[in-house]
Amino acid sequence: MNNLYRTAQFLLSTPDLKSAPPDEGLEVAFAGRSNAGKSSAINAITSQKALARTSKTPGRTQQLVFFNLDDERRLVDLPGYGYAKVSLKMQKNWQLNMQRYLNERTALRGLFLLMDIRRPLTPFDEQMIAWTQSRQLPLHIALTKADKLSRGNAKSTLLSTRDQLEKQGVPCSLQLFSVPGKIGVDDAHEILDEWLVVRK
Repeated sequence: MNNLYRTAQFLLSTPDLKSAPPDEGLEVAFAGRSNAGKSSAINAITSQKALARTSKTPGRTQQLVFFNLDDERRLVDLPGYGYAKVSLKMQKNWQLNMQRYLNERTALRGLFLLMDIRRPLTPFDEQMIAWTQSRQLPLHIALTKADKLSRGNAKSTLLSTRDQLEKQGVPCSLQLFSVPGKIGVDDAHEILDEWLVVRK
């Protein structure tokens, strides 16, 4: 494991870009439905049990949460979408903040999109994909909770999801991911290494 991810530290959380860290260096953002296991995935990738806040109640992440890896690189936990029990006005605010972040943040190098393997490519996921395409932003998709399916069914879902995205003309990489099953952390590190390498 790259020690870079073990050093991740909470930097700040903010409801909008006004209070975000300076738009410089390199960032990778994590997005997904509120019940996709996003915070758990961040904790697994950084080998830390409580870096990102997890909860049995979906929608716990309600702001842009920034984690420092070093002076130049960050991970960003975006608000969960599509399931949280909050007002419609609040959900619209989250949507606007995420859209602004994805469209305007020049430090952003790629989007790590997490989907529950039992419910991939929801309308909310499709919207996130459309945002990355409009900006030509690198996209990586992790099908989480892969342990909930048999190995064969998980592989089949991965292949069918890839076929759907290819038919839609979406350039991206995909993987299986499971925190309890210890599946996919090394694959995630490879993608992050590719995006977060500092190019001189």
